[in-house]
Amino acid sequence: MLLNMRFGIEIGSIIIMCIFYVGVGVKHFTNPMWFVKIVPPFLPYKLSLVYISGFFEILFGIMLLFPITRYIAAWGLILLLIAVFPANIYLAMTNGAPLNTTPLIAWGRLPFQFIFIAIAYWHSTV
Repeated sequence: MLLNMRFGIEIGSIIIMCIFYVGVGVKHFTNPMWFVKIVPPFLPYKLSLVYISGFFEILFGIMLLFPITRYIAAWGLILLLIAVFPANIYLAMTNGAPLNTTPLIAWGRLPFQFIFIAIAYWHSTV
């Protein structure tokens, strides 16, 4: 019973992650300027970085669905989440100004990055 429950949670989490990462990845192409706003000023080629990160979000999101590529997808997402963390830090340091959001939301986003990394790591081990 517990094994079936764990399997259900694992599959559910994978599906949710796939939908989330593919959806956000697509938004990198349909509304790239939203993401460009939070690329830290010290990084060049902001639009290119947005497209590249969107491509990898879509790729790794889809790869999560297949057991044979899940390990690579999970570690790819971990690296991607680390790579885009400066954008979340920049948003927090500006108290949400680039996206016209509140400081609470801007700072509140930071811990979720670690939760997403932990979930991706969990999927690299199952």
